[in-house]
Amino acid sequence: MRYSSTKFIALTCHLWYLVRMEFRELLEIVGEVPVFETGLLLAGAVNPDHIQRQLVRWKNAGKIYQLRRGLYTLAAPYYKITPHPFVIANQLQRPSYISRQSALAYFGLIPEYVPVTTSVTPARPNRWSTPLGVFDFRHIQVELFFGYQRISLSDNQTTMVATPEKALIDLIYLQPEGDSHEYLKELRLQQMDRLNLQVLKKMAGRTKKPKIIRAAALIAKLTLEEASQYENL
Repeated sequence: MRYSSTKFIALTCHLWYLVRMEFRELLEIVGEVPVFETGLLLAGAVNPDHIQRQLVRWKNAGKIYQLRRGLYTLAAPYYKITPHPFVIANQLQRPSYISRQSALAYFGLIPEYVPVTTSVTPARPNRWSTPLGVFDFRHIQVELFFGYQRISLSDNQTTMVATPEKALIDLIYLQPEGDSHEYLKELRLQQMDRLNLQVLKKMAGRTKKPKIIRAAALIAKLTLEEASQYENL
């Protein structure tokens, strides 16, 4: 079979694309995506083996970060959107949502900076140390996987985060003696008016866990004590 010069050039270019993807092409595909999976690059006429080799080269060159197998993000200065740790966490393990100390700090309910992004999942527990931070996933029962919401972050990024009430419940549930007066005082909960005590009580009842129900009652008491202290000032 003979080809015209135009067809031959077109075929050659097509075959070249089958075996090669340039970094500029990667930037065109994922430049505005904070986190991307290998599958995003495998659509169309591409060679999967070559894509994997290129990803290894780009990783070794410091152009991309590998967060886990099959999950990547562009490295500085190549990304257009700085990936938020909450978004990375949601992508690292599914299903999951941000909870416990990370969510409580996000809502301003605890004063401490939280260096590890904490999530809960009905899947197996895990911990990922990546170039963009450490991500901790704690296991909860399927029946307790509720009480989360999708929130908007910077650069049009969205993520799944526990409500303030559920973040507190998850923390108490997973913390040994988390329902003790001493532990709840040590949390130094602040801006308690951001907690909906009726929602907290309802969620605690839904868990059917005596530990959580006791803790919810104690938190309501602490909240009332804090409110009365402000009134006396």
